[in-house]
Amino acid sequence: TEGVVIKVEATGLCRSDWHGWMGHDPDVTLPHVPGHELAGTVLATGRQVTRWKRGDRVTVPFVGGCGHCFECNSGNHQVCEHQFQPGFTAWGSFAEYVAVDYADTNLVALPESLDFETAASLGCRFVTSFRAIVDQGRVGPGDWVAVHGCGGVGLSAIMIAAALGANVVAIDLAQEKLDFARQMGAVATINAREVADVVEAVREITKGGAHVSIDALGHPTTCFNSIANLRRRGRHVQVGLMLGDHARPQIPMDRVIGWELEILGSHGMQAFRYQAMMNMIETGKLSPQKLVGRRISLEEAPAALMNMDRFEGIGISVIT
Repeated sequence: TEGVVIKVEATGLCRSDWHGWMGHDPDVTLPHVPGHELAGTVLATGRQVTRWKRGDRVTVPFVGGCGHCFECNSGNHQVCEHQFQPGFTAWGSFAEYVAVDYADTNLVALPESLDFETAASLGCRFVTSFRAIVDQGRVGPGDWVAVHGCGGVGLSAIMIAAALGANVVAIDLAQEKLDFARQMGAVATINAREVADVVEAVREITKGGAHVSIDALGHPTTCFNSIANLRRRGRHVQVGLMLGDHARPQIPMDRVIGWELEILGSHGMQAFRYQAMMNMIETGKLSPQKLVGRRISLEEAPAALMNMDRFEGIGISVIT
């Protein structure tokens, strides 16, 4: 009664979907439809839905809140105690239609100027990066920000941090991704294949370490480096998922204590926080459309999903 059915116009293809397919997520039970980065139009509304009507152009955060628990009431829908995730706890958007519960709490209106492909690319990676950089990392003008991993999350974080006036150092294993990172606003890049010590390289560029550092990949090595390359009282934000064998990585806790470092998680973003990001998109401060890489059909999605562990291609793949 509190939900809507959305006609899917575009949906992103994400490494989280790959984790689900690999069996790393206990919420997924077969048979199953993946997909959680969606944009489309409202097709039908439940009796208790008051804010939305048929034909509205919408997107939805990948973490949905119930709107009633303590966390939701405190404004933290992204860690709702009864959260649901299309494509994980329920069938997702690799389909023509998708159902979304608690629509008044979770839907986000799309500006007319924002096309469905770009809106779908926001769904998980861009909004997660926005919250990680702005709300969790508290990045400010002139801060040195290290971004470990230049996939969709990392490139989004680079663009957002640069828009806030920060100096971004991008780290990856692939030179073409680092070149693209410069186009997105990075002022320096480090090819982890070519330097002996990533942490030292970051320290040298930033003259003492990053103020804020993000693990945008989700790997024991990038997680460790991201914490170790901080300056005193710096902030590490973990955005890349650490699942399966990687769920308990080693961290330099001696440094965390001695230098008063902060370790923060970042898990999606509340629907009401989208407005600040949408304002920056509408005024041209942020250009998420630049991050859309491949456009594929729904028929091509299974093969693309299975190949995600190869980290091929630049930017965000969108099913249209």
